[in-house]
Amino acid sequence: MIVKPKIRGFICTTAHPVGCDAAVKAQIDYVKAQGKTEGAKKVLVIGSSMGYGLASRISAAFSCGAATLGVIFDKPGSEGRTGSAGWYNTAAFEKYAHAEGLYAKTINGDAFSQGIKAEVIELIKKDLGKIDLLVYSLAAPRRTLADGTTVSSVLKTTGASYTNKTIDLKNMTVSDVTIDPATDEEIDATVKVMGGEDWLDWVKQLKAAGVLEDNAITLAYSYIGPELTHPMYYEGSIGRAKAHLAATAKQITAEVPGVTAYVSVNKALVTQSSSAIPIVPLYISILYKVMKKAGLHEGCIEQMQRLFSKKVYGGGSIETDSEGLIRMDDWEMRPEIQKEVSGLWDKINGDNLDECADIAGYQRDFSEIFGFDVDGVDYEADVDTAVGIESIAE
Repeated sequence: MIVKPKIRGFICTTAHPVGCDAAVKAQIDYVKAQGKTEGAKKVLVIGSSMGYGLASRISAAFSCGAATLGVIFDKPGSEGRTGSAGWYNTAAFEKYAHAEGLYAKTINGDAFSQGIKAEVIELIKKDLGKIDLLVYSLAAPRRTLADGTTVSSVLKTTGASYTNKTIDLKNMTVSDVTIDPATDEEIDATVKVMGGEDWLDWVKQLKAAGVLEDNAITLAYSYIGPELTHPMYYEGSIGRAKAHLAATAKQITAEVPGVTAYVSVNKALVTQSSSAIPIVPLYISILYKVMKKAGLHEGCIEQMQRLFSKKVYGGGSIETDSEGLIRMDDWEMRPEIQKEVSGLWDKINGDNLDECADIAGYQRDFSEIFGFDVDGVDYEADVDTAVGIESIAE
């Protein structure tokens, strides 16, 4: 079939298999061009099909030469219906990894569930013995707890409403948006979904099963951002979850012998998750404009390659801030960058979007998440949407 993008709200309901393949290949080529890193050799990535999780898996495999096991929750395509972008990304990753003799297998299912945890542990025992790096990169909207209860995360403030600018990318308009505060119950649910509880559970179960190497590292990802986005993010319901994640890193390090946990605070980027947060897409568009002009812009793959090669496995000790966080947002948060972003934020409106923001860059990155707008892909050609992942029996 000929696959075209179908946008609904902040998601695209279709994905292009050839475009996803080309985007993954471009990320692999970038990592390979940076040279090898002496780092992790056996890696488990929870949430490995898109964004930072996918970029982590690519960096581990093609920079460190690691065997990688990924956990995804994605849908395959069929005749007349596309699969999810994460499915096609994973299919492409495995294809290219296997072509270079790298171990790569994937388990598709709910990473919160006990069944998937048990399946992963058994596969590690069978194929890898032990792992030396666990990357926890889940970005799920909901979680089913052990008692069968399902809780959902919310994108809200805490304490008081917050009003600021946002952009409607469909109509190219800038307007004010007011975000209402979350209830205590909504905050608790968001922490359950996006906090560190499940991360800790994964680490403890892997340790109890004897599949973690001594001196293993585990990483999770977060965002802080400037004061401009704090009411919506850092101080909002998501921020409460991220604070719990950071506390969990310290808990893991203290309670699980032989394991050191870190949270990496990453740069604001276009992801399926960030596109859903009011105010943030407009900030990202302005940030792109400023950082590209300064020659400091990074996408997911550049961030993760730098994390692996310079911050975690750079040869010395892992550099953290006073709170124990790895700061991959160090370039974004430079005072001169934030000063220019703030000035553009104050003056941006619907009439000067192109002058103040990189709207085209934002839209292109959004399209690329789903395999569209990728260089070299013929989007008028018929494509096979029923692409299989080599390690998954369909």
